[in-house]
Formats: sequence, C-alpha cells, structure tokens
Amino acid sequence: ARRPAVQVGDPFKEKLLIEACLELVAGDLLVGMQDLGAAGITSATAETAARAGTGMELELDRVLRREPGMTPYEVMISESQERMLVIPRPGCEEQVKAILEKWGLEAVVIGRVTADGILRVRERGEVVAEVPVAALTSACPVYYPPTRVPDYLAELWERESAPVPEPEDYETVFFRLLSSPTIAGKEWVYRQYDHMVQINTVVRPGLGAAVLRVKGTKKGLALTTDGNGRYCYLDPYRGGAIAVAEAARNLVCVGARPLALTDCLNFGNPQKPEVFWQFTQAVAGMAEACRTLGIPVVSGNVSFYNETNGVAVYPTPVVGMVGLLAEVEHHLRPGWPGEGCLIGLVGEPGNELGGSEYLWVCHRRLGAAAPAIDLARELALQRFLLAAHAQGLLASAHDCAEGGLAVALAECCLAGGLGAAVDLPAVARPDVVLFGEAQGRVLVSFREEQRGLLTELAWKHGLPFTVVGRSGGDRLEIAVGGRKYLRVDLA
Repeated sequence: ARRPAVQVGDPFKEKLLIEACLELVAGDLLVGMQDLGAAGITSATAETAARAGTGMELELDRVLRREPGMTPYEVMISESQERMLVIPRPGCEEQVKAILEKWGLEAVVIGRVTADGILRVRERGEVVAEVPVAALTSACPVYYPPTRVPDYLAELWERESAPVPEPEDYETVFFRLLSSPTIAGKEWVYRQYDHMVQINTVVRPGLGAAVLRVKGTKKGLALTTDGNGRYCYLDPYRGGAIAVAEAARNLVCVGARPLALTDCLNFGNPQKPEVFWQFTQAVAGMAEACRTLGIPVVSGNVSFYNETNGVAVYPTPVVGMVGLLAEVEHHLRPGWPGEGCLIGLVGEPGNELGGSEYLWVCHRRLGAAAPAIDLARELALQRFLLAAHAQGLLASAHDCAEGGLAVALAECCLAGGLGAAVDLPAVARPDVVLFGEAQGRVLVSFREEQRGLLTELAWKHGLPFTVVGRSGGDRLEIAVGGRKYLRVDLA
C-alpha cells in the first residue's frame, strides 16, 4: 500500500516509451506496469488494483493533458495512445523518474496504491468518483450467449475426407507454396518501418522470432506472432492451442524462454450461436496451451462482428509472444551455419494434410480436420531445445509450420545461404511428408560430434529424433524414402 502510481504520456514518442520501460524492467525498478488502452486510466488502474487485491487513489489534477477544460469523466476514459501506468518499487520513485526523463518522457505521480479495495478519484481535492474495484472487474455481471456447433463441420468432414491426387510435378507445387502470400517473404511490409529499432535488432524479422538486445544488460528479448484461421475454422480448440504452441516454438528456436503473450481475437457476430461456439472453443484451446506451457496472458483484445454480407471471417486468434534470452549474443538462427552440418528432425515426420497451405493453394481444399496437437509433447520439445542450446549442442533451429518440411528446409537454406541434401522417412505419401503440417516438429543442425549427445537428450525428453541430411552446396535436394522429389538451385 501507499506506493506511487506514475503515468507517462506523449503520443509521439512510442519508441522512447518502449526503450524506457525496457530499462525499468531490466533494472527491476517496478512492481507493476500496464499500458493505457481501452477506457484509458479507468481500466488500467482498476485492472491493476484488482489483480493485486488493492485499491487506488487518483489525483486527476496531475494528469498530463493536451486539451484544457476536460471533465474528470473525460480524463478517466480518454484513450490517448503511447501512455503507460507504472508502479515503482518503494524507494525507487526518483530512479524511475530519472530514467523516464533521460528518454525525454514526461512523468507525473497521479496517485497511490491503497489497501481498502476502493478506486477513489479526486479533482481539486473533491472526491468525484468512489467505486469498489471489484464492481469494475470481478463482480461485473457476465453474459453467456448460447452456443451451437456449426453445421458446416459435418459437411466439411463428409466432403473433405476424399483423398487428393498426388502431384505430377513436385517442383511446381514447391514453388507455388513459396510464392503463396502466407509463406512468401514479408520484407515489402516490414522494410517500410524501423525494424532495426534504434539498432537494437539482433535477429531481424522474417523467419520465426526476431531478437532485440536490452541495452545496458546482456539480456535479449525474442518476439513473434502466430495464428492460422484455417486451423480454427476446422477446429477452433485445436487452432487456438496451435497458435500458442507455435509461437512458443518460434521463441525457443532462437534460444529464448517464453515469458508471456498477448492476443488479438478476431471473430464474427457473437450473437450467432455458431460464432460464439467458435470463440469459446478457441479461447479454451489457448487457455489449455497456456496452462500446459506455463505462459501467462498479460493483455489482449477481442474484435467481434467481422462480417461481410452476413458471412463471418474465419475465427482467427492471433498470438503475440515474448521470450527472454539470458545472453543475447548466445542466440540461435534458422539458417545452416556452414558446410557439412548434420540436419536433424525433432518430432514425428507427420502424416496430416488437414488445414495445410498445400491443400488450399494447390487443391482449393480445407481438409476434414485441423492437425492434431499434443501439448505435453510440445512442452517436452520446448525443454529439449532450451537444454540442447544451453549445452551448446545446436548450430541452428527452425520450426516446421505452413508449407511443411519442404518449406522449412527451403527457409533454412535461404537463411544460411547454403543448400542441403535430405532424405525424409517415407511414413506416408510423398506429398504428405513434404507438405503436411503436423505439429511439434523442429529442424536442427549440429556438428557430427554432437550427434550422440543430442540423440540421448531427445530420448530423455521422450522425443523422436532423426538425422535426415547434411548441409552444403548450392541446391536443395529432398528425397522421401530414398527417392528424390525436389532438386532446386538456391538461386
């Protein structure tokens, strides 16, 4: 109780705000922090107090404003951007203000944490609002709309269960997938912005997770986003869980331990029972994945009523996740680091096509079911990769996602500027092995002398581990069961 709450505000200095907050966190100067989003100061203070089981007293006269004559109501619900509510550790207030001033940010004390569970708002010494925090958070009435399993799922199962013809030309399929907007490079987007973030970017965006250094420390932050609307359309529970699991996979593939996630949940009209069923199932799948993987949800937003002429978008939860590297220079990259590295597949080769980019791009089919996901094995995979990285056993790591193993291998080749010769186990039809999107799989490269240790470590974590090839040359050659299906120059 009695801890000052500091509010920062300047709509033109978001980068500086981010840098300052990172420095505050790195210096362990805060006990709480929340951005001011929807409902502004009202939601930020009420939610922060509710999580701590405390109250807050606010002095609105101190709040920074650009507009004169604002009423207390307007100040409390203003949604001006680039603002943060931070609660310093006792005795650290001046350090916090000094860091914010160093970054050119204005900071004012707008109130204090109290122990009475009341959100109390004053203006010119007069109490203008006094509400129990619970009345704004946990004690609010909850609305439970009806839910119903959509009819289209049974229709999809009947229609999409029929097999698709095997490709006549695998190279054509391969290039169609690489050219798909889902898989193709996004440089044309992120190069329009400062993706180097004041020269703090260590691993650039484009493949898996990006990595940023935290100046003044050895630490690094890894960041990624993930989500697949087709998976959720076929099975929103699996799709929600996969969005969380794949984001975590992206982070551990650069050597980061996942810390927390935010989300953006995009759905149609929740008053339609089928849409609300999709929503509840997706959230349940995400929640189960978060519990299993030990990753908290720290923020997010929901976007409903996304429809055109009564037709809803695919249910699409998007996950943004952040992870921590104890030493930012000790990170992994997706590309082969040199000639002659062994290439290993951690996880099953897989035999699923449902929801895949291959089915959609080449056959305009969705598939009958989304890929299965084993969250316990995802956790084991995460722990294996972090342990192998900590022991210096890995030269690179890259997860298998949209486009399957063939696309993942191509991305590793392009990222490292080296080709590879690979022979994948023939556990299914060749197109399924090459382009299926079974979950829980990562490609790693390593030196010959590490093979035994990696095999033993994978066995300890209960994971299949198969050496499938070797890096080198200027082309990618992929065989399945000894028969070559792709032979493509890197150029």
